[in-house]
Amino acid sequence: MKVQTIITSFAVCFTAMAQNFDDKYLSCPSYSGEDLELSVDTQGTHWRLWSPEAQAARVIIYPSGLHTAAIDTIAMTPAAQGTWCASVPEQLYGRYYTFSIKHQGRWLKETPGVWAKAVGANGERAAIIDFLTTNPKGWAADKGPALKHINDAVIYEMHHRDFSVHPSSGIANKGKFLALTESSTTNPDGDHTGIDHLKELGVTHVHILPSYDYNSVDETNLPSNQYNWGYDPFNYNVPEGSYSTNPSDPATRILEMKEMIKSLHDNGIGVIMDVVYNHTADNDDSNFSLTAPGYYYRHNPDGSYSDASGCGNETASERSQMRNFIINSVKYWAKEYHIDGFRFDLMAIHDIETMNQVAAALKKINPDIIIYGEGWTAGDSPLPEAERALKENVAKMPDVAVFSDDLRDAVKGHYSDAADRGFASGKTGLEETVKIGIVAATDHPQVDYSKGNNSLFPYAAAPTQIINYVSCHDDLMLTDKLRKSMPDATDAERQRVARLAQTIVLTSQGTPFIFAGEEIFRDKKGVHNSYKSPDSINAIDWTLKHTNAEQNDYYRQLIKLRKEHPAFRMTTSEQVARHLKFDKTEPGLISYSLIDNANGDSWKEIKLIFNGSGEPREIKIPKGNWIIIAEDGRINADGLGFSKGGKLSAAPRAALILARE
Repeated sequence: MKVQTIITSFAVCFTAMAQNFDDKYLSCPSYSGEDLELSVDTQGTHWRLWSPEAQAARVIIYPSGLHTAAIDTIAMTPAAQGTWCASVPEQLYGRYYTFSIKHQGRWLKETPGVWAKAVGANGERAAIIDFLTTNPKGWAADKGPALKHINDAVIYEMHHRDFSVHPSSGIANKGKFLALTESSTTNPDGDHTGIDHLKELGVTHVHILPSYDYNSVDETNLPSNQYNWGYDPFNYNVPEGSYSTNPSDPATRILEMKEMIKSLHDNGIGVIMDVVYNHTADNDDSNFSLTAPGYYYRHNPDGSYSDASGCGNETASERSQMRNFIINSVKYWAKEYHIDGFRFDLMAIHDIETMNQVAAALKKINPDIIIYGEGWTAGDSPLPEAERALKENVAKMPDVAVFSDDLRDAVKGHYSDAADRGFASGKTGLEETVKIGIVAATDHPQVDYSKGNNSLFPYAAAPTQIINYVSCHDDLMLTDKLRKSMPDATDAERQRVARLAQTIVLTSQGTPFIFAGEEIFRDKKGVHNSYKSPDSINAIDWTLKHTNAEQNDYYRQLIKLRKEHPAFRMTTSEQVARHLKFDKTEPGLISYSLIDNANGDSWKEIKLIFNGSGEPREIKIPKGNWIIIAEDGRINADGLGFSKGGKLSAAPRAALILARE
């Protein structure tokens, strides 16, 4: 009892410390004006820095982005709502600058600030440039593809370097933004690569891994072949320099990223940007900490950084200035760069209110914009679970979607166990969890959520809130997963399983998402966390497009099928419950129909049978005039042949899809 009293006393003490720590920052005035950081007009060059606890602040002017002495230091004066301001009468285009604040009696390290929009090499100094010079020809008329609903999209996740750096890509600007501006590129066998491959495949959007200025690659030494995914944010509002042809020129990275986006738009493909507002690469030395120490982060009761990101810290989206930063940052990317969507890394570190405000602000700019994210954290957080943007809370975020780990783990096997098989590779008992994915986690009378492996209730209010996938940059990609979980199989057998897995993804309700190169059965040599692995691990070998031509064609036809038939793209849970009917089946088999011209489809009924077992299964199909769409590892969106129904055989580890008008 005495020990318990001591423990309780410590808990009360630490709770009080945490409350005092938060109160200190919650009382700080926030600033929502659009002139933070830098503005240049006919009156000169102006800076505004938000730093409510600074005792003094200054701007330091440089002639270049690196390794030169300052040519001027300008004292800033206190201004409204915790900001500091400075101005000079000249337009200082071509110059660079940093901020430094005096905090608790000492001057902190220099920083380009949190709102830098142009920087020199390695992002250490912000740059003063004329943004009108960074717009490619025709930029004013540039626009992404129209999208009535998010689930009309077919998303293709790619990394700039992976996609183009291999010698077989035929691309000149390897690993650069400009790689996606090159047309008519081919592999040695004459097959399309690059942007022509994307068009041929039929995807509607590319999801590019982090493309803001990140911390881990030395932009002054690119020949050293450094690699990183980019989940270590440095300057959130500037493109990454290593993807440009000249990182030392602040305008080049901006122009070339815009040229990439315009090229994709001109070819009917939208651009989704992976954003990582949940943590920063550094703690005390981050741009956030060097301008407003402590404010932008959550902390533990003892004052240390809380770490729901697993990367050393987590940001505090519920605080007004951090919330303003996230909202205004995505607005900036949408307006200045014409970005068509955002994928939020570890989105559940953010609070629900912030994500709803993000969605509302973006929808005003572009009603077709896409917003989705990971509905989980990498660790615990001081933010209460009820306030987190978790997948279980997605119904509270109408214009936001989350990834379905239900479908992912049930179809291919659990992500954390390389040897674990999934439904598509022959493991039984996962049928109900696959069905949760098929109905996009909506309430369906034939789905028993009590048997779900990951989720025990229908958490999505509509199928538009779910992103379906079996593979992404994280964890073992599909090819590697199948090689580890099916060690005695041939690659031909594994490719059948991959086809079945992706057929489930592309025909399920929700929005389909595939990982670059899966369509040609690329691998990453079994490396599950290749965030800093060399090109020998990450690069897509485009000769595989010739070797695995049938696999690529299967994906192409599967995407064509989905795009041509709205039955796979229902937009309300009521539609799904009414038009999607499951059949009673044995273990290893899933069978269902999309009925009554679902969602205005030209086909009256679509019958889908997934056989995850290693044996053929006999199934009964109602008598009628059926078009065979997929059978025994083959697919054609226009039909492979015809059937009168009756007793049919579903081939092992394959989908059987039939349709009738």
